[in-house]
Amino acid sequence: MIQSVQRAVQILRELASAGRKLGVTELAERVGVAKPTVHAMLRTLETEGLVVQDHESSKYALGPGLLLLGNAFLDGHELRTRSMSWADGLATQVNEAVWVGVLTGDHVLVIHHAFRPEGAVQILEVGASIPWSTCALGKAIVAFRPETAEVDLLAAEPAVLTGRSIADPAVLAGQLAGVRDSGYAMEDQESTLGDAGIAAPVFDRSGEVAGALGVVGPVERLLAETRREALAVAVRETARNLSRDLGAARGQVRRVAG
Repeated sequence: MIQSVQRAVQILRELASAGRKLGVTELAERVGVAKPTVHAMLRTLETEGLVVQDHESSKYALGPGLLLLGNAFLDGHELRTRSMSWADGLATQVNEAVWVGVLTGDHVLVIHHAFRPEGAVQILEVGASIPWSTCALGKAIVAFRPETAEVDLLAAEPAVLTGRSIADPAVLAGQLAGVRDSGYAMEDQESTLGDAGIAAPVFDRSGEVAGALGVVGPVERLLAETRREALAVAVRETARNLSRDLGAARGQVRRVAG
């Protein structure tokens, strides 16, 4: 591992998570590196457009170069590219917003968002990062990840975003087992109060889970007894079609042990 690269990444992550501009001194304390070293790294990152300096406060924020890299990641992501028509079709079919996500560490990254066709003003959520245990997308993915990966994720302290978030690893493990049985996952106000989600895993040509696709919206619409099962069937079928589009053969879906 190259230490200088690792420190530069740490600086970018601190700027991303702070929610505000940070000065050299504060960044040095957060990263645990001497101020002159952090200052030199910031100047290099600024030259590459990855950070920008506010000339009034002399503090730093993330730069536009990261947006270019992020767009390149999305444009080259096979799951996102192939999911667009399927997600848009599902949104039209069920009249709900549809998200497609992938697992990055212990969070789900939303890589595509199809708006609800008849909805009011909606905010594009592409790029949103959500703790895996608080969303249906995350549960749908983790349920089919290698067993060791599931154990590691369950061993960490679960994220609590609302009073409905599940903090008991045993309960989460039971939900994951249920996802493997039913083929879909549900989330009931565990990420945002009032919102729910229903998601199913998507598999690639190797048969391993590549991500998940799901509907999101108000809990009273998504989890109503008269509608929940129909939505789950539609989500699961769309995820299967997307999996086949990615090269997964019928019955090729598998969960890796160990």
